[in-house]
Amino acid sequence: MSKSATSHFKRLPKGQNGGIELLLIHNVEHLGRQGDLVEVKPGYALNYLLPQGLATIATDHHKRMVEKHREKLRAIELEKLKSYREQADELAKQSITIEANANDEGHLYGSVGPHEIVDALKASGITLAQDQIRLEGPLKELGLYTVKIHLHSEVDASLKVWVVPTVAAEGGEPGAS
Repeated sequence: MSKSATSHFKRLPKGQNGGIELLLIHNVEHLGRQGDLVEVKPGYALNYLLPQGLATIATDHHKRMVEKHREKLRAIELEKLKSYREQADELAKQSITIEANANDEGHLYGSVGPHEIVDALKASGITLAQDQIRLEGPLKELGLYTVKIHLHSEVDASLKVWVVPTVAAEGGEPGAS
Protein backbone atom coordinates (compact mmCIF):
# COMPACT_ATOMS: atom_id res chain seq x y z
CA MET A 1 0.00 0.00 0.00
CA SER A 2 1.22 3.47 -0.77
CA LYS A 3 1.75 5.98 1.98
CA SER A 4 -1.32 8.03 1.02
CA ALA A 5 -3.57 4.95 0.89
CA THR A 6 -2.32 3.89 4.32
CA SER A 7 -2.91 7.32 5.83
CA HIS A 8 -6.37 7.52 4.16
CA PHE A 9 -7.28 4.16 5.66
CA LYS A 10 -6.18 5.27 9.15
CA ARG A 11 -8.47 8.34 9.00
CA LEU A 12 -11.59 6.27 8.38
CA PRO A 13 -13.68 5.90 11.55
CA LYS A 14 -13.36 2.48 13.14
CA GLY A 15 -16.40 0.66 14.41
CA GLN A 16 -16.62 -1.43 17.57
CA ASN A 17 -15.68 -4.61 15.66
CA GLY A 18 -12.65 -3.14 13.87
CA GLY A 19 -14.45 -2.44 10.59
CA ILE A 20 -15.09 0.94 9.00
CA GLU A 21 -18.10 2.93 10.13
CA LEU A 22 -20.13 4.36 7.24
CA LEU A 23 -23.42 6.16 6.81
CA LEU A 24 -25.58 4.78 3.99
CA ILE A 25 -26.69 7.32 1.40
CA HIS A 26 -28.85 4.77 -0.43
CA ASN A 27 -30.47 1.48 0.56
CA VAL A 28 -28.00 -1.38 0.09
CA GLU A 29 -29.56 -4.82 -0.07
CA HIS A 30 -28.38 -7.17 2.69
CA LEU A 31 -26.66 -4.26 4.48
CA GLY A 32 -29.04 -1.50 5.49
CA ARG A 33 -31.35 1.35 4.63
CA GLN A 34 -30.68 4.95 3.71
CA GLY A 35 -29.48 6.86 6.79
CA ASP A 36 -28.34 3.74 8.67
CA LEU A 37 -24.98 3.66 10.38
CA VAL A 38 -23.20 0.44 9.34
CA GLU A 39 -19.86 -1.19 9.98
CA VAL A 40 -18.19 -2.96 7.06
CA LYS A 41 -14.84 -4.43 6.13
CA PRO A 42 -12.34 -1.91 4.75
CA GLY A 43 -12.24 -3.50 1.26
CA TYR A 44 -16.04 -3.36 0.88
CA ALA A 45 -16.04 0.29 1.96
CA LEU A 46 -13.09 1.44 -0.16
CA ASN A 47 -13.74 -0.64 -3.27
CA TYR A 48 -17.53 -0.59 -3.51
CA LEU A 49 -19.65 1.51 -1.14
CA LEU A 50 -17.65 4.76 -1.23
CA PRO A 51 -16.73 4.79 -4.97
CA GLN A 52 -20.32 3.89 -5.98
CA GLY A 53 -21.66 6.76 -3.86
CA LEU A 54 -23.76 4.37 -1.76
CA ALA A 55 -22.26 5.48 1.56
CA THR A 56 -20.21 8.22 3.13
CA ILE A 57 -17.82 8.34 6.05
CA ALA A 58 -19.74 8.53 9.32
CA THR A 59 -18.52 11.82 10.74
CA ASP A 60 -20.33 13.50 13.63
CA HIS A 61 -21.49 16.17 11.17
CA HIS A 62 -23.02 13.58 8.81
CA LYS A 63 -24.72 11.81 11.71
CA ARG A 64 -26.29 15.11 12.87
CA MET A 65 -27.42 15.92 9.31
CA VAL A 66 -29.11 12.53 8.94
CA GLU A 67 -30.92 12.92 12.26
CA LYS A 68 -32.06 16.37 11.21
CA HIS A 69 -33.35 15.13 7.84
CA ARG A 70 -34.55 11.66 8.85
CA GLU A 71 -38.24 12.54 8.37
CA LYS A 72 -37.56 13.94 4.91
CA LEU A 73 -35.54 10.81 4.04
CA ARG A 74 -38.39 8.62 5.28
CA ALA A 75 -40.89 10.53 3.13
CA ILE A 76 -38.64 10.16 0.07
CA GLU A 77 -38.26 6.44 0.76
CA LEU A 78 -42.04 6.00 1.11
CA GLU A 79 -42.54 7.80 -2.21
CA LYS A 80 -40.01 5.46 -3.87
CA LEU A 81 -41.78 2.43 -2.37
CA LYS A 82 -45.11 3.71 -3.68
CA SER A 83 -43.57 4.07 -7.14
CA TYR A 84 -42.14 0.52 -7.02
CA ARG A 85 -45.51 -0.86 -5.88
CA GLU A 86 -47.24 0.89 -8.78
CA GLN A 87 -44.66 -0.61 -11.15
CA ALA A 88 -45.28 -4.04 -9.58
CA ASP A 89 -49.03 -3.65 -10.17
CA GLU A 90 -48.38 -2.71 -13.80
CA LEU A 91 -46.09 -5.71 -14.29
CA ALA A 92 -48.71 -8.03 -12.80
CA LYS A 93 -51.12 -6.91 -15.54
CA GLN A 94 -48.53 -7.59 -18.26
CA SER A 95 -47.84 -10.79 -20.09
CA ILE A 96 -45.00 -11.29 -22.54
CA THR A 97 -44.54 -13.92 -25.21
CA ILE A 98 -41.17 -15.42 -26.06
CA GLU A 99 -40.76 -17.64 -29.10
CA ALA A 100 -38.37 -20.57 -28.76
CA ASN A 101 -37.46 -23.64 -30.80
CA ALA A 102 -38.99 -26.78 -29.30
CA ASN A 103 -39.50 -30.44 -30.18
CA ASP A 104 -42.92 -32.09 -30.57
CA GLU A 105 -43.14 -32.83 -26.82
CA GLY A 106 -42.71 -29.15 -25.97
CA HIS A 107 -39.12 -29.36 -24.68
CA LEU A 108 -37.00 -26.42 -25.76
CA TYR A 109 -33.79 -27.03 -27.70
CA GLY A 110 -32.19 -24.30 -25.61
CA SER A 111 -33.70 -22.47 -22.69
CA VAL A 112 -35.25 -19.13 -21.84
CA GLY A 113 -33.45 -17.15 -19.17
CA PRO A 114 -33.35 -13.63 -17.74
CA HIS A 115 -31.68 -12.22 -20.87
CA GLU A 116 -34.59 -13.24 -23.13
CA ILE A 117 -37.16 -11.97 -20.61
CA VAL A 118 -35.42 -8.57 -20.33
CA ASP A 119 -35.28 -8.31 -24.15
CA ALA A 120 -39.00 -9.15 -24.47
CA LEU A 121 -39.86 -6.57 -21.80
CA LYS A 122 -37.72 -3.97 -23.55
CA ALA A 123 -39.72 -4.59 -26.76
CA SER A 124 -42.83 -3.80 -24.66
CA GLY A 125 -41.29 -0.55 -23.44
CA ILE A 126 -40.33 -1.81 -19.95
CA THR A 127 -36.69 -1.61 -18.91
CA LEU A 128 -35.37 -3.92 -16.19
CA ALA A 129 -31.95 -5.33 -15.36
CA GLN A 130 -31.26 -9.05 -15.72
CA ASP A 131 -30.48 -9.38 -12.00
CA GLN A 132 -34.04 -8.24 -11.21
CA ILE A 133 -35.45 -11.37 -12.91
CA ARG A 134 -35.61 -14.15 -10.30
CA LEU A 135 -35.93 -17.56 -11.95
CA GLU A 136 -35.64 -20.83 -10.05
CA GLY A 137 -33.90 -22.17 -13.16
CA PRO A 138 -34.02 -21.60 -16.90
CA LEU A 139 -37.36 -22.22 -18.59
CA LYS A 140 -36.94 -25.39 -20.67
CA GLU A 141 -40.48 -26.20 -21.82
CA LEU A 142 -43.28 -24.48 -23.67
CA GLY A 143 -46.03 -23.04 -21.48
CA LEU A 144 -47.08 -20.23 -19.17
CA TYR A 145 -44.78 -19.27 -16.32
CA THR A 146 -45.13 -16.75 -13.50
CA VAL A 147 -41.76 -15.10 -13.09
CA LYS A 148 -40.75 -13.15 -9.98
CA ILE A 149 -39.36 -9.65 -10.62
CA HIS A 150 -37.34 -8.08 -7.78
CA LEU A 151 -37.89 -4.31 -7.88
CA HIS A 152 -36.81 -3.28 -4.37
CA SER A 153 -35.82 -4.96 -1.12
CA GLU A 154 -39.49 -4.74 -0.07
CA VAL A 155 -41.24 -5.01 -3.45
CA ASP A 156 -41.47 -8.02 -5.76
CA ALA A 157 -43.71 -8.33 -8.79
CA SER A 158 -45.06 -11.25 -10.79
CA LEU A 159 -44.94 -11.35 -14.57
CA LYS A 160 -46.67 -13.85 -16.85
CA VAL A 161 -44.30 -15.26 -19.46
CA TRP A 162 -45.63 -17.36 -22.34
CA VAL A 163 -43.01 -19.56 -23.99
CA VAL A 164 -44.42 -20.51 -27.40
CA PRO A 165 -43.02 -22.48 -30.34
CA THR A 166 -41.26 -20.49 -33.05
CA VAL A 167 -43.51 -20.04 -36.04
CA ALA A 168 -41.78 -21.65 -39.07
CA ALA A 169 -41.56 -19.69 -42.32
CA GLU A 170 -43.53 -21.05 -45.32
CA GLY A 171 -41.88 -24.29 -46.49
CA GLY A 172 -38.87 -23.84 -44.18
CA GLU A 173 -37.64 -25.91 -41.29
CA PRO A 174 -38.50 -24.70 -37.73
CA GLY A 175 -35.76 -22.40 -36.54
CA ALA A 176 -34.09 -22.16 -39.98
CA SER A 177 -32.97 -18.66 -40.84
